[in-house]
Amino acid sequence: MRSLRLSLFVAAVLQLNVATLEGRSGTNLIPSGSTHVLFIGNSLTYTNDLPGTVSALAASVGDTIRTRTVALPDLALIDHVHGASDAMTVLRAERWDYVVLQQGPSSLPVNRDTLVLATVLLNPFIKATGATSAQFMVWPASNRPQDFPRVLESSQAAAREVGGVMFAAGQAWANALAKDPSLPLYGADGYHPAPLGTYLAALVIYEGITGHDARRLQAKAIVSGSELPVSPITVRMMQQIAHETAAQYRAH
Repeated sequence: MRSLRLSLFVAAVLQLNVATLEGRSGTNLIPSGSTHVLFIGNSLTYTNDLPGTVSALAASVGDTIRTRTVALPDLALIDHVHGASDAMTVLRAERWDYVVLQQGPSSLPVNRDTLVLATVLLNPFIKATGATSAQFMVWPASNRPQDFPRVLESSQAAAREVGGVMFAAGQAWANALAKDPSLPLYGADGYHPAPLGTYLAALVIYEGITGHDARRLQAKAIVSGSELPVSPITVRMMQQIAHETAAQYRAH
């Protein structure tokens, strides 16, 4: 394991020194405002436009979160470090308040190791922009509910290693499913989020970024510009779970 970490470290450092990255995946900054957030991840971030949903939640109550996203299919964070995307160019392009890092569940030890390693390698660049490193905790596949605690541990370990914060969206999923297993948080493939799953994750991230109580939001779930066909009672339950989860795992 030590040799794996060393080889990854050397490769990543070399890549950072010599790579000339092209703008292949960064989206436009939306909207203009005071809180700047860069999302780096994969399809768990861009499915249902999670960053745009976070931004829209903020706008609905007069907060402003300006987002940009670098997310490509099947990438681990170390792939972004190695130049598989233009993440490093986008990261260094302007000042950020938060850089939200998302990998897959990372419940296996080797995946946890690479998550921590990539977070450590990215951290000097994140700090140089004035930003805080934020782990976006995701969720295991629907047939692996026993992995929720290990996913949480991996995200906590990565955040702790760099003195960052964690947005425990996956834990909010676990809490919601414990309350009502019928909630359609998962998409058809049992892994990517359904719109309601993206909404719950967005609530946790919104409260984590702003410090504002998610329960003050309107009793409508709007994801990627469309209102979801769920009752106000369900929306309020999602907001309550998001608030309790964000409060429980808020870093000081």
